[in-house]
Amino acid sequence: MATVQFRLRSTVNKQVSIKIYVSIKKKHFVETKTGFTINPRDWSKETNLPKNIGTPEIKNLTSNLKKLNSHVFNALNKDASNGVVIDSNWLKSNINECFNRVEKTDSGLLLNHIQYIIDNAATRKVTGRKELGLSVNRVKGYISFKNLFDIYQKKIKKQVNFLDVNKPFVDKFINWLIKTKGYSMNYAGKQIDNLKTVCLDAAKLDIPTNPYVNKISGFSENDKDRFIQTLSFDELEQIKNANITTAELINARNWLLLGCEIGQRVGDLMSITNDNIRYVGNVIFLDIIQQKTDKPITVPITAPHIIDIIENDMPHKISIQKLNDYIKRVCKIAEIDEVVRGTKLNSETRRKELNFYHKYELITSHCFRRSFATNYYKKIPTPILINITGHSKESLFLTYINKREDKDANAELFMRYYKDIHKPKTSQLHVVKRAE
Repeated sequence: MATVQFRLRSTVNKQVSIKIYVSIKKKHFVETKTGFTINPRDWSKETNLPKNIGTPEIKNLTSNLKKLNSHVFNALNKDASNGVVIDSNWLKSNINECFNRVEKTDSGLLLNHIQYIIDNAATRKVTGRKELGLSVNRVKGYISFKNLFDIYQKKIKKQVNFLDVNKPFVDKFINWLIKTKGYSMNYAGKQIDNLKTVCLDAAKLDIPTNPYVNKISGFSENDKDRFIQTLSFDELEQIKNANITTAELINARNWLLLGCEIGQRVGDLMSITNDNIRYVGNVIFLDIIQQKTDKPITVPITAPHIIDIIENDMPHKISIQKLNDYIKRVCKIAEIDEVVRGTKLNSETRRKELNFYHKYELITSHCFRRSFATNYYKKIPTPILINITGHSKESLFLTYINKREDKDANAELFMRYYKDIHKPKTSQLHVVKRAE
């Protein structure tokens, strides 16, 4: 049977550390300092607690030790049955939890290492990049993950050490993300990816981690469960010709039409200025450095209505929230009202709900880039498309537009280009003047 008791390891006539000793089973025990001290002359070997001498200090110390004994014993019974590793880190964590202590310098605590990554973001080396530093969006991702994990620690009433991150722990974290918090499969999967990244980063610094961290795997929803919304060429024509009269909706429509034609993330789209525009002869090029990847992108502008927007009616920047509100109104006026299946945010629960809605209700600025990619897929060679969208490889591009590789279509596309290349050359006859 598991036991919890306190010990002194010295008999000198001065304040010494009180240690807590936890015996789980034969030859399996852990021991660490409680953070409390006492003079051995005031300690009872019979009770393994301070002597009942009546001073306020000793009464308070006895009360704290009894509180700690109860806390550790209850945690031991709970965690041992759930497969949690019972070691000195577990014991230290429970002592801190019992008295609401925070060890800001303890690198073994997962939350502290997330903060370490955030604090050193500007000088971190990123694989595949020469420059130092994490992107702004990546730092925001770590901050969000830290805040989320802090909420989870308060829920389980435990400071999580890297050695705690075993399979039962990860399974419970996933269950909390999806069942309790109601997050989407994709969002929950990204948080598990973040968890693994932080654990592996700690391991590189020789911080002890649970061997299971190498087996942690993120996840996402199945392709058949994904409902992405795009605007077809015909729908974009409806929007272009719709009777829009108010200035804010005209501005939003211009952003929508421009976004669906250049295939960039909304942050990059809204950052376009005249400095991004370049003329080569009569052709307009847009030069953009993508914020997320630092990748330089050049987009040719050929559609007459987009050229007109860029040259004569360039939209002004607004918040993404306002843009999303306005483009729904634009699409409603344009009668983009087909009933489709998709997810929509419930303003009361703050969670996305899958149901059938009018399509204009589901249109957001994120649809711009997907519409571009979907509309031009198989009409323009995919390597050219992903050089514009900025996807690193074709498989990611296909996942983004929820398409599977179509080998027959690839073969047909090859034949089309093959015929163009090997088209019979028509002979050209030249009239040669006869010499007189």
